[in-house]
Parts: sequence; C-alpha cells; structure tokens
Amino acid sequence: MTDAPLLTGHDLIADYVKRLDGSPGVYRMLDAQSRVLYVGKARNLKARVSNYARPSGHSGRIARMISETAAMMFLTTRTETEALLLEQNLIKQLKPRYNVLLRDDKSFPNILVSRTHGYPQIKKHRGAKTEKGSYYGPFANAGAVNRTLNQLQRVFLLRNCTDSQFESRTRPCLLFQIKRCSAPCVGLISEPEYAASVADAERFLSGKSTALQESLKGEMQAASEAMEFERAAALRDRIRALTAVQTVQGINPRGVSEADVVALHLEGGQACVQVFFIRAGQNWGNKDYYPRVGADIEAPEVLEAFLGQFYDEAREPPRLILLSHGLENPDWVADALSERAGRRVELAVPQRGEKAELIEGAARNARESLARRMSENATQARLLEGIAEAFGLESAPRRIEVYDNSHIQGSDAVGAMIVAGAEGFLKSQYRKYNIKGTELTPGDDFGMMKEVLSRRFARLMKEDPDREQGHWPDLLLIDGGAGQVSAVAEIMAEMGIEDLAMVGVAKGVDRDHGKEEFHRIGARPFALQRNDPVLYFIQRLRDEAHRFAIGTHRAKRAKSVAVTPLDEVPGVGAGRKRALLLHFGSAKAVSRAGLADLKAVSGISDSLAETIYAYFHAKG
Repeated sequence: MTDAPLLTGHDLIADYVKRLDGSPGVYRMLDAQSRVLYVGKARNLKARVSNYARPSGHSGRIARMISETAAMMFLTTRTETEALLLEQNLIKQLKPRYNVLLRDDKSFPNILVSRTHGYPQIKKHRGAKTEKGSYYGPFANAGAVNRTLNQLQRVFLLRNCTDSQFESRTRPCLLFQIKRCSAPCVGLISEPEYAASVADAERFLSGKSTALQESLKGEMQAASEAMEFERAAALRDRIRALTAVQTVQGINPRGVSEADVVALHLEGGQACVQVFFIRAGQNWGNKDYYPRVGADIEAPEVLEAFLGQFYDEAREPPRLILLSHGLENPDWVADALSERAGRRVELAVPQRGEKAELIEGAARNARESLARRMSENATQARLLEGIAEAFGLESAPRRIEVYDNSHIQGSDAVGAMIVAGAEGFLKSQYRKYNIKGTELTPGDDFGMMKEVLSRRFARLMKEDPDREQGHWPDLLLIDGGAGQVSAVAEIMAEMGIEDLAMVGVAKGVDRDHGKEEFHRIGARPFALQRNDPVLYFIQRLRDEAHRFAIGTHRAKRAKSVAVTPLDEVPGVGAGRKRALLLHFGSAKAVSRAGLADLKAVSGISDSLAETIYAYFHAKG
C-alpha cells in the first residue's frame, strides 16, 4: 500500500494509477479507518482502476464509494481466472460494504448410497464426500431430499437404518410393516435381491426411470408366465409406485439432463435470485437467495457476483448454467467455474424453447418471492417502529437480542441468545453459552445471566469497540421482571455500558399469554393491549429464545446422559462399551465386576479385562 495522506477520492485513485501496469489482479478500496469498502477484479489493473479516477459518470453507489476511499491495496495474479477466484474469496472473507454479497453459504444435501455394508444404506448426506458410496445431488434443501428418499423407500424398499441398528435387529421394524423396507436386517430378502433393488434405485436417481419401468414390466410379465404370482404382484406394486413418483415430481425437462437454472429479479434496491436444480433429467428442487445489493446496481453485475460466490468448494457447478441475464464477463466466469469444477462449464442465456421456459418459470418465482419478502419486511419495519413507540426508543431498533437460560435444578445449564432485526430472526447469529461458573449456586438464574452477558459484551467490546460493524444490539429483551432487569443493568454498568435500552418481559397475572408486563429501569411496569401486534411480536421473540434455550439444554443433557465412566477407560471404544453394557446392564455394574466376569464378556481380551479391572479398582 502506498501512503497518500493528503489525497482522497478521485485524486487518490489517479495517483495510484500512475504506478499500476496492465497485469491482471485484485484491488481493494479502504476508508480512513482502513476498513475495506470494495473488492474488485481486473483483467488490466491500470485500465480498470483508471475508470474510478474520472470525476463524473458514476452511479450514486460508486460515487459514494470513491468519495470514501482513503487508500487502496493491489495484488497481481498470473491469470485472469486467478483474479476472479481471489476476488470472490476476499469478498466472502471481508464482506465489503459496496460489494454484492451473498449471505447464505450452506452446502447442499445429497443422497448417499453407502458402500460400507453388504446391504447398502440409503440416506441424506451434507458436507464433504468422504464416506465410501455413490452420491446423487445436489438437492435444493433437506425437504427435497426427504421427499425423494420417501419415494425411493416406497418403490425400492431400501433400508435407512444405521449399521448398528441393522446388526441389533431381531425382528422387522415398522417400516417393513408399512411396506417401506424389505427387512434385510432379519434375512427377509437375499443379498443379491437387495443389490438388484439398489441398482434399480441408482438407475432411477441417474434419470433412467423410463428404461427401469420397461425392465420391471418385462420382469413382471416373465414372473406371471412362470406362475410366480406373488413375485409378479410385488413387481406390479413397484411399477405403480414408480408411476406415482413420476407423476408428482413436478416439471421434469425432456431436453435438459443436468443444469442449474438461475434467474434474477431486481426491484426497489433489493434482489432475489432463484436457483432450480436439474439433475438426471429431474427437477430436484429450488431455492431463493437475497444478495445484498445497492439501489442503482444492474443485473449483469449482480449475477456475475452471485455466481462467483455461489459456486465455491462446497458447491460444484453443473455442466450447464442457464441464466436470465447476460454477464459482463461471461467467458471469464465460465473459465473460472470450469477450473473449479475440473471440467467444462457452459453459461447460456436461452431465448426460446424449453430452456427459455425454464428461465421464465424461475424468473416468475424470483419475482413472487421478492414481492413476499418486501411485504414481510414492511410488516417487520412497522413492528419495530411499534416497539420503539411502546418502549420510548429514539428510533426503531435495527438489532434486538433476547436472552434466556435453561437447566434442570442447575444441571446442564446453558444460556441462549437469539437475534432479530429488519429481516426477521437472524438464525446465523444465534449463540449458545455453556455455563462455566463453578461458584454458581445450582439454579442461580441471576448468576447465569451475568456470566452470559459478561462473555457476550466482553467479546463485543474487544471485536467492535466503536460499534460500527452492526453487531451491537439496540435493545435487550430479558425474560423476567424488575429483578432481572436491575441485575442486567448492574452487569452492564460494571462493564461501562450504560446506553443500551433493556426491557424485561414478565408473564404477568396467572403467567398467561396476553397479560405480560414490561419492566424498564426508572419506569413503572406497564402492559400492552391484548390484541396489539407489537405484543404478539414480543411474545414470538421471547418464545423463540425459550425454544432455542430448551433445545440447547436438551442436546447438552442428552450428550451428558450418554457419557459413562467407561468412556475414559483406555482401550474401550464404542463397540466394547456396548458389549460391556449389554453384558452387565450398567456402567456401575461393570465397575464392580470381578476380573473373571470381565474376561467372560465377548470381545474383551484378558489383557483388556485386566486394564478395566485395574482402572476401576485403582480409582476406588
């Protein structure tokens, strides 16, 4: 970075241009506090950056960005493709204010046909593809995967139980009774027959359902002619189920076997990108995204930025991507995606035919989704304004944090924080806190709240002391009355934070919904009308915090219940732990067992039995 303390905006950029060459690379614009305003890529850094040195001809967004620029950073790359990939990595990492930003980075679920067992399991899989087996996807969401898995169970009767459940079965489970599994766990189907069903399921997932149906019809006819009427009837039922599946699958394009359909709709400074997943000639669901954009941004820039961030290490691009709008640099993006996928990726903007119809349908969904979101945001804005009026705030809160604790007589205590704002619940920003204080009295809610808030705001003061990153709340909602609010105010005062609005939500008379009382420091408690939308909104906030806290507590309790002293014995893994518990009935009984009894357990060697015996008797 070159220091130019006396220059800003156009003059500063023009000064940088003098020292740039025509190499490809990435540039960053920084403000006076060295915060990154924008990350951009360039085939020719000198030519690209010189555009910003012009004093006029910019959109309002770009003009504001230039005026705030106090410094720039540059990084040259060997190729244009490297520049694009680096740009998208930096955008995800730095989240600059003036870039188009995709805020959803979850990986997509797949269907996995596992190959670790003689009778393969079919299941949902998300994340790295490290398990041995065949993967089919991606699917738009877990719901699309679950629907397909249900269909596969109905047609092919494949198991979805874990290997340990499979080994422990002595009789068929309920899925066999309702004709969703062939019960290989108890030998009601042979391994070759089950393998044939797995092969048929994989043919279906590969888009060969028509050929599969014809094959099944041939088998049914042959079984009927051989007077194997029971087998013929089973094949008939499978054909019927397969036909029903094909009927409810929705729009399945005839001429597109593998593609992502990406359509954009811009309106009122907001954007919705709708993505449909076509795999094996089947529609495997759709999902909408709402990237952060400016009021004066254009569709090609939004789509180009979206594609670069959408297809990362966890999301492999298909061979064909159908787009609603052309890109500024289509060849550049296609080369980058091809390099990432390790094969050719084609981008197309269809104008007619079936592909254009797919784009038209996706664009209609994007338009309708954005309209619903804008309506919901308007309603949310009115509710936030209502909260400001009810609690005497200067303006509508942009970020509300709600805190709650959960425990059973002090055991497995956890604290929970949920966040809500103009876009509703911000679940990616929820936080869980394991209560660590060893000096707390069991069930001390005040002590737990003090620990949670101290940890939360100590981190905030360290990471964002100037409150400029949008992570500080405008309002704290506390589940409780005057005592809890006073305790929270005392905690905040100890940390030197005395300008945060806080409100306690108490259940009120008979602990009944609709009779809540609200407590603030230095003010009398009050209630809202039972039919006030603001009251319903606050109830939802409090109930969401309670749900999240209870769920966190239950997960922690379940984990602690599964822990036994056997987990700490050297050489005792999950299998041997199960064998010991099945033999003796409990961990306590294992700890009291004699050496001879331990040696009698299947799978426990003499040396391991001596280790277990010595471990418990040494501790005693």
